[in-house]
Amino acid sequence: MSSPNPAPAAPRLSLLHGVAAGRDFGGYLRRRAARSDPFAVGFPRFPAVLFTGTAEGARELFRAPVALLEPPRPNPIEPMVGAASLILSSGTRHRTDRALLAPALHGARVRSLEKVIREATLNEIRCGADGPWRIGTRIDSLRAARTITLRVILATVFGSESDREAEYGGVVTDFLTAFTTPLMVAPVLRCGIGGFGPWERFTAARARLDELLLADITRRRRTGPANGDLLDLLLTTRYDDGTSPTDTELCEQLRTLLVAGHETTATTLTWALYHLHREPGLLTRLLAELPTAGDDPAEQARLPLLDAVCQETLRLHPPVPIVLRTLKEPLRWRGVDVAAGATIGLAVDALHRQPATWPAPRLFHPDRFLDRTVTPFEFAPFGGGHRRCIGSTLADHELRIVLATLLTEVRLTLEPELALGRRPRTVPRNIATAPDRAIHFTRTG
Repeated sequence: MSSPNPAPAAPRLSLLHGVAAGRDFGGYLRRRAARSDPFAVGFPRFPAVLFTGTAEGARELFRAPVALLEPPRPNPIEPMVGAASLILSSGTRHRTDRALLAPALHGARVRSLEKVIREATLNEIRCGADGPWRIGTRIDSLRAARTITLRVILATVFGSESDREAEYGGVVTDFLTAFTTPLMVAPVLRCGIGGFGPWERFTAARARLDELLLADITRRRRTGPANGDLLDLLLTTRYDDGTSPTDTELCEQLRTLLVAGHETTATTLTWALYHLHREPGLLTRLLAELPTAGDDPAEQARLPLLDAVCQETLRLHPPVPIVLRTLKEPLRWRGVDVAAGATIGLAVDALHRQPATWPAPRLFHPDRFLDRTVTPFEFAPFGGGHRRCIGSTLADHELRIVLATLLTEVRLTLEPELALGRRPRTVPRNIATAPDRAIHFTRTG
């Protein structure tokens, strides 16, 4: 029998570590990963987490027995998505919900959304949130990307024939904006201040979103199934004990789909545009490839250099930079003995910067994906194992089609301080991460 090998202790001065992580989350985890593997991280009011940043550690995490793992509680994003969310559920409930939703987010269903994705992109160019993209227009890329991806996820949830953007657009934006980084990482701030303050703003925004969702749930129950969209699937859910999800649980699932289904893709699209317009030679190569697919979204999604650009963007900027699991039983992991109730995790950003796997890891170099095939333990922008992001197929497809459509239809110029200056940092922002400052372009053609 092997002798006990206790897990590393979390660093002291957790508040200072929390501040450092808030300023540059990926950089903080990479620095910690460079010193040891595994390494412990602890932030105020959250249990310490034992992280790995290696492919071997990812393999052990993703292949650990399913029955031993569950999402951690308390969870920083629980106020946003709710306890019933697919992200936080476990056991039979998670398996049932995942099996139900998976067909609507893969295969033929995703392919049926190709024209919706292209049209959502064209609509943004013609009449975006800040007006049409005329020559000389200054464009906030993340704002525009969010508008596009919200249109797509609304079509996925409510059906491609349903126009729900006018009702949901501002409400979803307010909801995302209200859940600030301090509320996410400091639960002590989640309290009322006489009807005012950040927590009240967030709960009010959540209530407005839930009001819209409940109205759609009631309407669909009255009218009956539409076209097999995600709302139809959720309304037909039955668990092993014969029960159905409550309205609160349905709201939480829909909230998760709306938020997670568009914010992460919007951030990735913003980073892809940024890197391409910092690399004129690469952009020229991609512009030469795009005409070979014409305006067929299915063919665009299969273009090799476009695919490599999207993968390299996800490598440098994984939208959800950590994967967390709590142990229900003791486990020997990464050579140490981890107790039941402890949380282990993968630092995705550290994994994606391992020099042995990714030479010159800081460089944006899509050709690395043309030269080799990577394993799911070396490249994990959507997590892995039995809890891999259920929307990854839709996200991949959407990212490629939106990027191809934008680059075919318009010519953009990155603002000079962004084109020539230092790369923006990646910082936590609600359910995902985002650039620490706005990335603006000007339409030039």
